[in-house]
Amino acid sequence: MNEPMHVEQYAMFELNLTGTAAGNPYADVELSATFTHTATGRTIEVGGFYRGEGRYGVRFMPVGTGAWTYETHATDPALAGHAGAIAVDPASEGNHGRVLPARDVAKGAARDAYGPELAYRFSYEDGTDYQPYGTTCYAWTNQAPDVQDRTVETLAHAPFNKIRMCVFPKFYDFNTADPAMFAYPGSMAEGFDHTRFNEPFFENLDRRIAQLRDLGIEADVILLHPYDKPEWGFSKMTKAEDEFYLKYMARRYGAYRNIWWSLANEYDLLPWKSLEDWRDYARVVMGNDAFGHLRSIHNCIPIYDYNEPWCTHCSIQRVDVTRTTECVADWRKAYGKPVVCDEPGYEGNIYWGWGNLTGEELTRRFWEGAMRGGYVTHGETFIDKGEQVWWAHGGELHGESPARIAFMRKVFADVPLDATPLDASLAPGDVWPVASPLPEGTALTPTLEKGIQYWDVPVLRSGTDFQLVYLGWFRPAYREFPLPAGARYTVDVIDTWNMTVETLPGVYEGKVRVELGRQYMAVRIRKVA
Repeated sequence: MNEPMHVEQYAMFELNLTGTAAGNPYADVELSATFTHTATGRTIEVGGFYRGEGRYGVRFMPVGTGAWTYETHATDPALAGHAGAIAVDPASEGNHGRVLPARDVAKGAARDAYGPELAYRFSYEDGTDYQPYGTTCYAWTNQAPDVQDRTVETLAHAPFNKIRMCVFPKFYDFNTADPAMFAYPGSMAEGFDHTRFNEPFFENLDRRIAQLRDLGIEADVILLHPYDKPEWGFSKMTKAEDEFYLKYMARRYGAYRNIWWSLANEYDLLPWKSLEDWRDYARVVMGNDAFGHLRSIHNCIPIYDYNEPWCTHCSIQRVDVTRTTECVADWRKAYGKPVVCDEPGYEGNIYWGWGNLTGEELTRRFWEGAMRGGYVTHGETFIDKGEQVWWAHGGELHGESPARIAFMRKVFADVPLDATPLDASLAPGDVWPVASPLPEGTALTPTLEKGIQYWDVPVLRSGTDFQLVYLGWFRPAYREFPLPAGARYTVDVIDTWNMTVETLPGVYEGKVRVELGRQYMAVRIRKVA
């Protein structure tokens, strides 16, 4: 073997090989490699893929430091028996590995830190907590190169650490142009060859996903969607063609640490695909993604059953036009998994109701979802601020919500990991007293306590150490907050729209009166050590 190549943990090592170009190697040649961790003996089988012109690739993401060896296996003798070694160095600053459900990552004290919230949280592979603040740019990699470049530049200065994006182009209102490149060779006039792939298209996708990775942004890749046109035909491929494509995607992109898989956007608008088809598609992705990335599927109207074991988390579009991210509490109870409201409505002025929210309302929906123990995804649909509409094309952002989402991220970065929505955390003996006196002799049950104290606002609590209250639309002139006996507290008044934090002077015991008088206010109460 040659001297080992050095690569950092969770980075991508790519093995490039040359083999046959005869026939259709996309379908006819099977390539894989076995990677073995010398110290532990752990092995990872990684499937390879064809890149055209006799070129093949195997991509590996080392999950552990130290020495690894590899050996290839293939139906083409020219590709079989290649062996070598890599030396895996510790991950550099900012490289935390994959995002996974926290319950699959956290161990010992780190696991205990999440308390009852463990089932609903995400964590990076190295144990660092991850809270998704996403955005939506469905077809940004199908735009002209300069628009793609502007999108990356915008994202570099935006608050988002996840982006929902399609592979195939999208045909829908305000997004009807044909892309310059397609995933398959062929043309709209003569049709596309679904047994082969267009390497320049995927080289561009490689580059863009790598740019997102370097910005610390997760690529939530939407594999299938219904917004097609007859000349494209990608939503009407056969099941075998779908699975051929899914296998290729999982093998080509599984070694990128920032990949999430979304089997579909609005799966129910593809009624010719059955629920069993979607389960089969999940099996194909899982069988060819050697690194087990997050997996979900997204609805239009009927919400998918996220209790199915292949789903690692919920990716939900709001259905009720009045209760949007408030439903996070219901979804947590129904599925017991992390909940991302990936389509709560968009800031903009498009004529559809889902896309003409004010910045205030989208920001409120972000806060409401987070206060109920979930996560929310941004979108922007202004049709009078340039040629590009961010939700489809990327380009530049114009709305008022991104700055407020950045402010919100800073606030929630300081929320304890075990902070639990009040309706889930309240238990007999809860030490936070009621806000109003009860008639003498009234029996105080936990349900009654909650109903009297915080029936109208969402609350996050971590024991008696921390409480965050969000008032949303409401604008009381003031509010009195009872405090647990025997402790002292500091109080912050947070204006979530004007992005200010005012700390009240002094410390408080027993009760505190907080002057408010505006909408979109929050109050943070923290115990003095």
